[in-house]
Amino acid sequence: MNRREEILLAALDVFAERGYTGASIAAVAERVGLSQQGVLHYFPSKDRLLAEVLRLRDERGLDVIALPGADGRITLDTVASIVEWNTERRGIVQSFTVLAAESVLEGHPAAAFFRERYGSARGWMAEVVRAELGDALPGGVTPEQAAPLLFAVMDGLQLQWLLAPDEIDMPALFRAFLALLGAARPAG
Repeated sequence: MNRREEILLAALDVFAERGYTGASIAAVAERVGLSQQGVLHYFPSKDRLLAEVLRLRDERGLDVIALPGADGRITLDTVASIVEWNTERRGIVQSFTVLAAESVLEGHPAAAFFRERYGSARGWMAEVVRAELGDALPGGVTPEQAAPLLFAVMDGLQLQWLLAPDEIDMPALFRAFLALLGAARPAG
């Protein structure tokens, strides 16, 4: 692992623990045994460090999203597998949850990142839902309405799992929600 990646991984942990606002370059520097100037040599500002941490987080997460379904495309089962895989990546899930929540604050440097990320994700998720379930889901829900609901369930389950990992079975609950949409049988 090179020094730049070591700093990014340390920053990911610090942002997960303290949020962007509570994190400092000094805390990241301490984790990797550098001075603040040493970290600033690689990342000229805290905002730039955050941007690179978010990029790294998505790069590592996209490895799973890119796993195609049986016929070479992303399916709802693939998405359910991501939820299951997230139970093995507590630190990444925690950093995402903290940074996504903080990004709603006025002027937060990650606001544009999360707006764009959710916007594009809603688009591809609607297409996945349409491909598997058609245009009309139970209750008259459209794929465009189901997409943000799926992400709300995923994000909400992640938050609850972080708070009570022994009580919240993210994969089973997500599959139960898919069953409500008519996509799968609940696990169990």
